[in-house]
Amino acid sequence: MPLRLTIAIDGPAGSGKSTVARRVAAMLGYVYLDSGAMYRAVALKALERKVPLENEDQLEILARETHIELKPPAPEQEAAGMTNRVFLDGREVTREIRTDEVAQAASRLATIGSVRHVLVAEQQKAGAGGGIVMEGRDIGTVVFPNAELKIFLEASAVTRAQRRWMEHQEKGEKVTVAKVMEEVRERDKRDRERKVSPLVRAKDAVLVDNTAMGIEETARLIVLLAREREKTSA
Repeated sequence: MPLRLTIAIDGPAGSGKSTVARRVAAMLGYVYLDSGAMYRAVALKALERKVPLENEDQLEILARETHIELKPPAPEQEAAGMTNRVFLDGREVTREIRTDEVAQAASRLATIGSVRHVLVAEQQKAGAGGGIVMEGRDIGTVVFPNAELKIFLEASAVTRAQRRWMEHQEKGEKVTVAKVMEEVRERDKRDRERKVSPLVRAKDAVLVDNTAMGIEETARLIVLLAREREKTSA
């Protein structure tokens, strides 16, 4: 029986990590874990309890007292683009964590080392049995440094900005390509220069540039790599 791998996919904003990771998991029959949802869940709890986002000690305590569970989405949720059902202390918050306010708060939480330490331990626990695909910015370097397959997904800044702009268009949000391009460059700078778990390519990660590739083509390439690793790791 082939080994069920841990697959870590890292990359910058707009590289298609989430969509590709979901597709890879579906094709392999693996579980997709949305690492960002865990930060968003803690951020939601902090906002609800009015914990100041600059109070790192309180936020660490909050994170330690929080139980987050990720489950596969229901068919209607998947059709709406949801990646996981997210439960915060037993309460489903799948929709609540997707607001802009929560997203901004989660981005701030992700820069706090003590909070990341707590959530990384939770992520490692969730993926301990293998057969999982997780994406983020430090999955192959920090969360699963021993993952059997690591992918660093890249695309040109222009391509990534265009993808982000299309997402805004599909949601009916009016924003210019130039504005999105500026946001992508700012996000890249923040991700690569942050002191805690900056975005870097793991030394043993396979670089996949999907500037000229669609989601399906990118996912199929990663699945081929995974099948080879399954054989050699068995």
